[in-house]
Amino acid sequence: MNNFQKMSETEMEVMQVIWEVGRPVITSELLGIFSQDKGKKWKGQTIATFLARLIEKGILMITEKNGRVNTYAPRMSPEEYRSQEAKSLLETLYDGSVKNFLATLYDGKELTKNEIAELRRWFAEKAGEKNG
Repeated sequence: MNNFQKMSETEMEVMQVIWEVGRPVITSELLGIFSQDKGKKWKGQTIATFLARLIEKGILMITEKNGRVNTYAPRMSPEEYRSQEAKSLLETLYDGSVKNFLATLYDGKELTKNEIAELRRWFAEKAGEKNG
């Protein structure tokens, strides 16, 4: 987990497209999607740079090489990525303390009785999972 690297905004945009496609993709397919659906006229080298960075970060992998054409697939799901990013944020900014994180979020904000009850239920469920 210490080597987790957060995606840039554009890398996230690329991964969201790959996750939405739901199957392995090739560069030309991604270029077409970004051109038609997103209005971005990227060159092949531009997308290749983002794909290489995503591979370095362990979020994407090459599943097949066919000459100069690579097929790419996610190494992790969106949920796995969000979990890793949240854990990294918690460790980096809050010394791993959920309490410190929640205090920052809710400091100065009045929680409703329903919100407090919901948090208590959630923490009780989590405590039960650990003990059970």
